[in-house]
Amino acid sequence: MDTELLKTFMEVSRTRHFGRAAENLYLTQSAVSFRVRQLEGLLGVELFSRQRNNIQLTSAGEKLLPLAESSVLLEQRIRQEVATAEGQHQQISLGATPNLWDAFLQEQLGLMMRGPEGLALNAVAHSSGNLVRQIMERTLDLAFVFDAPKVDELTTRPVADIPLYLVSSAPRADWQAALAENYVLVDWGTSFQMQHAQEFKGANPPVLQTNTGRIALECILSNGGSAYLPVSLIRPSLQEGSLFLVPDAPVISRTVYASFHASSGRDELIENVIGQVVGNAASWTELTGE
Repeated sequence: MDTELLKTFMEVSRTRHFGRAAENLYLTQSAVSFRVRQLEGLLGVELFSRQRNNIQLTSAGEKLLPLAESSVLLEQRIRQEVATAEGQHQQISLGATPNLWDAFLQEQLGLMMRGPEGLALNAVAHSSGNLVRQIMERTLDLAFVFDAPKVDELTTRPVADIPLYLVSSAPRADWQAALAENYVLVDWGTSFQMQHAQEFKGANPPVLQTNTGRIALECILSNGGSAYLPVSLIRPSLQEGSLFLVPDAPVISRTVYASFHASSGRDELIENVIGQVVGNAASWTELTGE
């Protein structure tokens, strides 16, 4: 099946608008409509319910969406593997949740890129569920997640611990004062939420909740407030004096897990990448000299 039809379907699904999808794909709106009709004709189903200013996926469209995403990723993977078949590069596809990119992996990409010659990287950000699905579908080699997936076909092991520190935009005497004004609660995963609830019983509700540490950082730097954030995000602001550690707040650590398919056939390459990540972890997660 022509993946261009699937890509067009995915863009209309994302924007829920044929005109905006056409702009994003650099196509005319009529071309987008034709591609969607062509795909519907091939499958013999309607993929969208079309009402004025309200385009929704049908049940068939809902079923197609994850399959289309996997097909497009697989095509990209095939192209990359064939392009590197002459041995100039080894291709590895790795993924993580957005928070893990911010807290841990973003700083390491450059080191991996400057690592052993012949390694070509493909980096993606998705939810934990999507990452596990892509590993199972063999469109992703390696995933880094906070909550270890319970899937028999996957090999999963801890690779690092990320300490999270309560920081504030102004000096605070204690955590009660920090949480009392513009506290931003970041979702760092299940175990963080549980420990956070135990540590801060009776605290005022947060002014903002987000699943991205970078959003929390920009918010408290721009508007004042506090949040639990990792070293990689707070070190520059601590050094320049725009953020302050809250002295009596507990440090809450999260374990990072590496997960890959047990029968991937790429064990040596995957182990090499995990080894680089483990070797570089301390310099990006430890708060020293502050």
